[in-house]
Amino acid sequence: MESQDRVASRAVVKRNYAILPPEGIPESVLPEWTGATARILTAPAMGAAFVEYLLELAPGGGTKQGLAEGIEAFFYVLEGLAKLELGGKTHDLSPGGYAYLTPGSKFAISASGGAARLLWFKKRYEPAKGHAPSDRIGNEREVKGEPFMEIQDLLLKKLLPDTPNYDLAVNIFTFPPGFSLPLTETHVMEHGLYFLQGQGDYYLGGTWSEVQAGDFIWMGPYCPQGFLATGSEPARYIYYKNVNRDVEL
Repeated sequence: MESQDRVASRAVVKRNYAILPPEGIPESVLPEWTGATARILTAPAMGAAFVEYLLELAPGGGTKQGLAEGIEAFFYVLEGLAKLELGGKTHDLSPGGYAYLTPGSKFAISASGGAARLLWFKKRYEPAKGHAPSDRIGNEREVKGEPFMEIQDLLLKKLLPDTPNYDLAVNIFTFPPGFSLPLTETHVMEHGLYFLQGQGDYYLGGTWSEVQAGDFIWMGPYCPQGFLATGSEPARYIYYKNVNRDVEL
């Protein structure tokens, strides 16, 4: 019998963080979706309080469904074109297009004009007295980047309003090569982070790891975290965090 080489992996799964390269995440199919495959990037089984998918839609593939009561959702188009029907209106989403769906929304989304790749995540909405979210449709190209901590070259795009109506934030961070987060963050919010472009070194729980476009990172509450962009092109990633709510006891 011929000997087999050991198969290496960049995947790291710890108690309060995980780094998942795309090649190690198998495809699956989801009920109510046709012409679609899904990779489940994170879920409560990992320790996350939300679920995030990478969806690959064949031309015309998609779904028509309603979110469960109390569940909100967010779509972000990575590649291709998608048509979204929501609230009696039709929206055409190109790369960089996004949509926030209020809890319990009925919607339809499909690939239009060819295949498409999307991020989709869902979580349970945390109500706050006197505040309620509304559907949001946009494209990150139309969102102005803001300097992070007064560092002009570190640009942060906020895709959702930073108000108590929303219990989540979805942001896009851009780092020129050689730039880093100016401090190590440690906080109660968890993150679901997808690398859009470039590469770098991510500091998680006391260890530095190399990451690159296509990688997914889950960061649990109070996981120390930092980032340094390496390579010859800017590093860009989109990330979720839970915000704007008191701590339940």
